[in-house]
Amino acid sequence: MVVERTREVADATRRPARFAAGLMGVVFLLIGILGFVPGVTSDYASLALSGNYSEARLFGLFQVSILHNLLHLLLGVAGLVAARLNAYLSRMYLLVGGLVYLAMWLYVALMDLTTVEKLFGTPPAWAHFASFAPADDWLRFLLAVGMLSLYFLVRPGRGIPE
Repeated sequence: MVVERTREVADATRRPARFAAGLMGVVFLLIGILGFVPGVTSDYASLALSGNYSEARLFGLFQVSILHNLLHLLLGVAGLVAARLNAYLSRMYLLVGGLVYLAMWLYVALMDLTTVEKLFGTPPAWAHFASFAPADDWLRFLLAVGMLSLYFLVRPGRGIPE
């Protein structure tokens, strides 16, 4: 009886982390899939392989490319796998994903191309892996804050209230 109660409490403290990772996984999968759907993605014919060279926009707002969509699909699958496996991986998915999005947001914020061109010349093509559009910057920031907030909110020992 005590063992059953202990398992119930342990499951209750793990469920929120797994749910949060699964939810983020589903969101990323949907974004990745919708990025390949004409109509949902405006200027679909201009969908390029990567970065700033693509004029395609998800919902007419967020710049997307083939690699960008594939990255979202990969993040979606990773979130679902983490949620399926255990709470620790679910929390690590939220932490690493949040830190990656925060790093991308900082990179784009600091990578003012006009300043870089003045100081160092034309940046190499690989420096354009991320969109420099303001809507994309805000989305990266919100994803970073959201994933990191979920990481801290679903820490062990914070089960679902009874």
